[in-house]
Amino acid sequence: MNAPIIDPLQGDFPEVIEEYLEHGVMKCIAFNRRGTLLAAGCSDGSCIIWDFETRGIAKELKDKDCSAAITSVCWSKYGHCILVSAADKSLTLWDVVNGEKITRTTLQQTPLQARLHPGSSTPSLCLACPLSSAPMIVDLNTGSTTVLPVSVSISDNGNGAAPPPKNKFSDGTPPFSPTAACFNKYGDVVYVGNSKGEILVVDYKHAQARAMVPTSGAAVIKNIVFSRNGQYLLTNSNDRTIRIYENLLPLKDGLKALDNLTETVEEQDPVEKLKAVGSKCLTLFREFQDSITKMHWKAPCFSGDGEWVIGGSASKGEHKIYIWDRAGHLVKILEGPKEALIDLAWHPVHPIIVSVSLTGLVYIWAKDYTENWSAFAPDFKELEENEEYVEREDEFDLIPETEKVRESDVNEDDEVDIVTVEKDSAFSDSDMSQEELCFLPAIPSPDVPEQPEKCIESSSKLVDSTNSGSPLSEEGEPNGGAMNHASSPLEEDAGGTRLKRKRKPSEKGLELQAEKVRKPLKPSGRSSKLKNKSVVDEDTSNGFNGDDVSDEYH
Repeated sequence: MNAPIIDPLQGDFPEVIEEYLEHGVMKCIAFNRRGTLLAAGCSDGSCIIWDFETRGIAKELKDKDCSAAITSVCWSKYGHCILVSAADKSLTLWDVVNGEKITRTTLQQTPLQARLHPGSSTPSLCLACPLSSAPMIVDLNTGSTTVLPVSVSISDNGNGAAPPPKNKFSDGTPPFSPTAACFNKYGDVVYVGNSKGEILVVDYKHAQARAMVPTSGAAVIKNIVFSRNGQYLLTNSNDRTIRIYENLLPLKDGLKALDNLTETVEEQDPVEKLKAVGSKCLTLFREFQDSITKMHWKAPCFSGDGEWVIGGSASKGEHKIYIWDRAGHLVKILEGPKEALIDLAWHPVHPIIVSVSLTGLVYIWAKDYTENWSAFAPDFKELEENEEYVEREDEFDLIPETEKVRESDVNEDDEVDIVTVEKDSAFSDSDMSQEELCFLPAIPSPDVPEQPEKCIESSSKLVDSTNSGSPLSEEGEPNGGAMNHASSPLEEDAGGTRLKRKRKPSEKGLELQAEKVRKPLKPSGRSSKLKNKSVVDEDTSNGFNGDDVSDEYH
């Protein structure tokens, strides 16, 4: 659909379910950087890659060592690798083109989410958020891990040490609350949302908290994610509120900016100093919540351009998606089937939302387009009612004055550049890279061969139909009778070979067939032979013998 013929007043967000994808039981989804491929993790441990343009399966990644459900999937920057985390505590890095496993690492806890470093084209570091421990940086090449701080207290002396052992259930205490974390746009720092409702800005190389931003609700932060352009940060808390923060740090060299901010702050108390630095890193922009139902939110995220915010209803048996604009207004509620929603993703370029239901289906929400036909011609204008038209003086001239003026502005000697590709405005960092993987050759699925039993059954039906006198399936014997079923060529060729081609009957043969149709045969084989014999006797009395009939029949 061309963008100019879309009515701009409709809003650039999805409205209806366009179609759905089905393959096993899918649990989580992720688009590649350009939105041309969609990866989906399944409950059997496989990762399916869909060609989103054709809606066909382009690749299936299956590890024979992993049969547990996939918890998250993440693409590398240029789409050549996919990181898959599973419920068997494993992290697997795949080569997408070859479909081969690059490396596999097993953690101490089940990773609920794993994200590759966004600034590297050949990723070796990832951020994992385990179920029962603090987030950690994992070196996929060596398998080493670095635990990140999740809280700051006076006893930490401001260095953001790792949480005390009581937060882990090794000593029988309650389990550790799952902690959300994400990289910023270029992977300089990590933003961690803890169970106290605090956002920590962490230097992951030194495992040190550099700033802290307390949320107004002081509730457990369940999700934290950046917009595509890195300007806004989204958090989802247990107080049923989605908060949007504006990022005040530069997109690149975030650590240097943090060092400068730390030097300018004169607070003596370590915790207060971190809060003062945090106030210059993030500022609250908007809050979203359903003031009537007070529902919890599932998998909230930004649109590709950051203009819209979506969140799924966490209620059981509901497949509702709420869409807000950045100003905080609820613009649309998408209602799907009576199935719980478990994951959401917005297409990086187009107004398309992909949602995953509890039953394992992936629903594609697209826009219900209303075409604006006035956009097809630049001088065409739709009229609500008749208007009086005043003819221009040069309207019917061979060369109007306006055309003369237009021709004078054209320089025919200018060279037209047809090689340079214009930068795509949808991507802020770079245009299409030569080494980026955007499409995969689709693998055609082979046709299911027919079972021999079905072939024999169908051939037996064809043989039985010879009793009805079909001219294409019956061959006469010298005595004018039908062939015995035991010697039928259809049964001999039932194994899948090609049926023999029959010769076209002569005119006399067609007359015999028509006479047989007028006199239906009895089901008994003996009676059919008698009737055929009577036909031959009758023909013999008219001057034809059985040999002549069989010769013409063949």
